[in-house]
Amino acid sequence: MFEQKFVYFFGDGRAEGDSGMKNLLGGKGANLAEMMRLGIPVPSGFTISTEVCGLYLKLRDYPNGLRGQVAAALLEVEKVMGAKFGDPENPLLVSVRSGARVSMPGMMDTVLNLGLNDVTVQGMIKRSNDPRFAYDSYRRFVQMYSNVVLGVDHHHFEHMLRHMKEHAGKTEDTSVLADEWKTLVGKYKAKVLEVTGKPFPEDPQDQLWGAIGAVFNSWTIPRAVTYRRLNDIPETWGTAVNVQAMVFGNMGNDCATGVAFTRDPSTGDNRFFGEYLINAQGEDVVAGIRTPQQITIEGKNLNGSNLPAMEESMPELYKELYAVQKRLETHYRDMQDIEFTIQRNKLWLLQTRNGKRTAKAALKIAVHMVHEGLINTREAVSRVAPESLDQLLHPTLDPKAKKQVLGKGLAASPGAATGKVVFEADEAEQWAAAGQMVMLVRDETSPEDIHGMHSAKGIITARGGMTSHAAVVARGMGRPCVSGCSGLSINMEKELFTMGGIVVNKGDWVTIDGSTGEVMLGQVPTQNPELSGDFSTFMEWVDGFTRMTVRANADTPDDARTARGFGARGIGLCRTEHMFFGADRIIHMRGLILSETDADRRRAIDKILPLQRADFEGLFREMRGFPVTIRLLDPPLHEFIPHDEEGQSEVALVFGMPVEQVRQRVEGLKEFNPMLGHRGCRLGISFPEIYEMQVQAVMEAACHLIKSEGFLITPEIMIPLVGVETELKYLKDRSVAVCEKVIKETGVQLEYRIGTMIELPRAALTADELAVHAEFFSFGTNDLTQTTM
Repeated sequence: MFEQKFVYFFGDGRAEGDSGMKNLLGGKGANLAEMMRLGIPVPSGFTISTEVCGLYLKLRDYPNGLRGQVAAALLEVEKVMGAKFGDPENPLLVSVRSGARVSMPGMMDTVLNLGLNDVTVQGMIKRSNDPRFAYDSYRRFVQMYSNVVLGVDHHHFEHMLRHMKEHAGKTEDTSVLADEWKTLVGKYKAKVLEVTGKPFPEDPQDQLWGAIGAVFNSWTIPRAVTYRRLNDIPETWGTAVNVQAMVFGNMGNDCATGVAFTRDPSTGDNRFFGEYLINAQGEDVVAGIRTPQQITIEGKNLNGSNLPAMEESMPELYKELYAVQKRLETHYRDMQDIEFTIQRNKLWLLQTRNGKRTAKAALKIAVHMVHEGLINTREAVSRVAPESLDQLLHPTLDPKAKKQVLGKGLAASPGAATGKVVFEADEAEQWAAAGQMVMLVRDETSPEDIHGMHSAKGIITARGGMTSHAAVVARGMGRPCVSGCSGLSINMEKELFTMGGIVVNKGDWVTIDGSTGEVMLGQVPTQNPELSGDFSTFMEWVDGFTRMTVRANADTPDDARTARGFGARGIGLCRTEHMFFGADRIIHMRGLILSETDADRRRAIDKILPLQRADFEGLFREMRGFPVTIRLLDPPLHEFIPHDEEGQSEVALVFGMPVEQVRQRVEGLKEFNPMLGHRGCRLGISFPEIYEMQVQAVMEAACHLIKSEGFLITPEIMIPLVGVETELKYLKDRSVAVCEKVIKETGVQLEYRIGTMIELPRAALTADELAVHAEFFSFGTNDLTQTTM
C-alpha cells in the first residue's frame, strides 16, 4: 500500500526537495535543500512537511508512517555526519526549527543541542576535549527545551544565570567555567521538576518528539497568530519542522556564529552587511543577548566599533562567506538573509531566505537589480508592496531643530519617531489603543513583544545588534528602531531608564532617529522626506503596467502639486469648503451666512467669487490638463461660525450686530445630525446663488487658462449629497445655465461634466434615475457606510 511521504532528507550533496517546494517544506526547508543542491556547505538533516502540521493540530497526534520515516531519515543523517543520535561515545546532536512558507522571524519555536543528557554530555566532552563547551551547550539545551516544550517560563532560568554570574563576579557568558555550567544544569533541572512536577526528559527520542510537537504547536501561539494577522498569512498554511545536525559556534575562539544580509536591509545599498559573535550560538545574535561585532571593515567603521570585524579576525573564512553570499543572491535574484556558523574554522550555512527590508531598501534594491540585469521591471514592481511605499512619506527629523541627545545606539531601522516611554509590550498596546504615541523601551525584545512593537511609534533596546529580533521585526513593520544602546540602563521596578546621566520616567517624551541611532529627550520637530530618483524611476515602471488611474484628494495648489509629484492622474475630490476657512475668506463667508437681504448676500458672494476663481486657477494649473473634480459646498453653514461665546462676540463686533443675533443665527442653522441635515444639495437648493457662484468661478478659471496659457481642461462639477432625481435635475439645470453663460461671454469652447456623489442609501437605490442626469458618479464610502448603519 502506498505510504504518503512526510519527510524529505538533505545531506551529502543530495536533497529530496528544492526551492520550488516552499508550500510543502516551508521556506527554510526548501532553501536548505536548494543550498545542498548548489554544493554549499549545509549540515545534513530532514524536513517534516507542512501537511503534518495540519494533521497534527487537527488530530492531536502524528499521522501513521511518520515515526518510521523520521527514523529512516535520522539514520541517513547519522551516516553523513559520522555520529549517532543518543550514542554515549559519539553523540549526534540536532536542532529542531520551524519553517513556514513565508518568513516569520522569531515568531515560532526552536530547540538547539537536542540529544544531550547526563550520559551524552560525556561523549561531547571526549569528542571536543572541552568540558566548558559541552556544559555550556547542555545548559542552553535544558533552558530552551524547558521553555519551548515543557512550558517553564524562561525568566526562571535567566534569574538563576544572572545570580550565578553575579555570585562568581562575572559579566560575560564566555568567562563562565565548566563546573559552573555543570552546577547550573543541575539547578535548571531542579527548577523543571519544581514547576512541572516531572523530571527533565533524558531519553533523546522523547526529547525529539517533544520538540517536534512543540514546533507544530507554536503555529498557534499568540505571537505567531498576531504576526499572521498583521501580515495576512493564512492560518491553514501551517509550518514545517526542520531537524538538522548541530554544528557549534561555541566550541572556542576558532568558532563563531552570525547573521548577514547580501545588501543593507535599511538603505538597500549594495554592500555586504552583517554581524557575528565569536564563541557563541546563533540564538545569541538574534536574541540580542550580546551586542555582536561587524562582519565587514566598512560596517565596523560605519558603526564606530572598536572590535575587530570578521574580515580582519577571520580573513579566509570571510572570503569564503563573501563568495557564498554573492552566489546565493545571484541564484535567488533577491537580497538574502543568511545564518551561518563556523566550527573549528569550517563554514556552515544554516539558512537563507529573502531578507526583510524597509520600504526605502525594497525600492532601491528593486531598481538597482533591474539595472544590474538580475530582474526585469515587472518583477521589480511586484517586489515592492504598494502599502509599504507609505513608509517613504514618513517625516524625518528637522536638521535645524535643537536636540538634547541622551546617547546613541545602532541605527537598526530608519525613520524618526516620538513617543511616551513605556517598558512593557502590553502597556504599549493599551496606551496606543487609547490614542497615545508610545515609545517601547526594552533591554531586548523577544517574539512575545510583537503586539507592543506594532503599537509603538518606535523601539529602543539596550542590547542587540543590527540583526537582532528588534531590528529585523522593526524594519519589516516600518518602525524606527535604535538597538544596542550600551549607555541605556533600565530600572523596571521604578519604571525609568537612565541614559547620558539623565533619568527618564515612564510617560516622558523621547525621540529617536533610526537612521543615525540617536536617542533624544522630548519631542523633536520633523520635516517631510525627500524622495530619491529611484522613486521616480520605479513609479514610471508602475505607470507602464497600470490598468487604472489614481486621482488624489486635493483642496489647494500645494496639495495638487504634491499629488502630481506622486503620480496622481488628476484630482478625484476637491472639497471647496476647505477653501473658505482662510483668514481672508472666512469673514466673507460669515457675512454671507449672516446676511438678512438678497442684496447683502449678493455683495458677500461678489467678494468670494474672485477668491474662488483664483483657487481653481491654481488647481487647474498644477494639474495641467488632468481632470479635476470639484465638489460644491457640502457642510452645514453653522460650521463656519464660532460656537463659543468669545468667538461669536468677535463676529458680532466685525459685522456691527448684536451678539444675540449671531447666536440666534447659529442656533437656527445648527443640525441635530449634521450628516443628514441642511447640507449638500439641499443647501444649494435653499441658496442657489452659492452654487452658481462656485460654478461660475470654476468655469471662468478654466476658460481663462485655456485662453491665456493654452491648457486642455475638462472641469468636473460634483453636486453633493443627492438623494433623489429631482434634486440633481434642479441643480444641474441651474449649473448648466451658468456654464453656458460663461462660455458665451468668454468665447472659449470647452467640455465640462456635471455629476454627483453616491453617499446616501437612497442615492444608491435610485442610481438608475440619477444616471439620467449625471455624467459621472463618485462614491463616498464613509458617509454611505455610516448612513446605511
